[in-house]
Amino acid sequence: MGGVTYKALAESLREQIHAGAFPVGRRLPTDAELGRDFRVSRQTVRQAFSELVAEGLVYRVPGRGSFAVTSPRGDKYLRSLGSVEDLLALAVDTELEVVHPFASTIDVAAAGRLQLASDEVAVGAFRRLHRGEPFALTTMYLPPERAERIAGDPRIAEPGTRSSTTIIGLLEAVDGGPLAGAHQSISASLADKDTAELIECDPGEPILTVDRIYFDRQGRFVELAVSSFNIRRYSYRLELRRSTR
Repeated sequence: MGGVTYKALAESLREQIHAGAFPVGRRLPTDAELGRDFRVSRQTVRQAFSELVAEGLVYRVPGRGSFAVTSPRGDKYLRSLGSVEDLLALAVDTELEVVHPFASTIDVAAAGRLQLASDEVAVGAFRRLHRGEPFALTTMYLPPERAERIAGDPRIAEPGTRSSTTIIGLLEAVDGGPLAGAHQSISASLADKDTAELIECDPGEPILTVDRIYFDRQGRFVELAVSSFNIRRYSYRLELRRSTR
């Protein structure tokens, strides 16, 4: 079965899921098992799973495997997040669109949260799209010296540019190493007029707000990201496990 594309693999798994081959609690085949059976690379398997996760058919649990969702959510973009790697995987099946490229400004609150020596930060605004439809707007704040390293990248330098990239992926590339993690908080809010227009919901409609501040292996804060999500187009899944020790 050599030469199978990730689309063909995703369709095969999709048919099995709809046929009830994977009831609640039963793990789907592993990346390695699917790679062996279909004679494809692990990257191809990951792309297939990412498509099924985006459709709401599958969720991934780090360290345990992949499982079918009992009631698929149609066209809503579903993302199971448990690590920075899961955030980087957004580049597989969504696009980043530049609303406002990074530019220097004075923001006392953002600079304080990033623990900067001055009140100057670089701020940019970006939309995230799935199948051409925007589901999130993120305002990102960076230390000026870090922003300078990526601001000239053609994928994020001009308004309207779309690409399959992530800002944290760009930061890791120029810093020469992975980020250590992020602190995150989630809240509900109401969409203001500008945000509603960009994520295509109604002003005053409930939205999901996710606040993340990323840090490196030395414990330094490297990025503050505040995202607004259209809840009609996005569903957030977090798997919690209990230690068996």
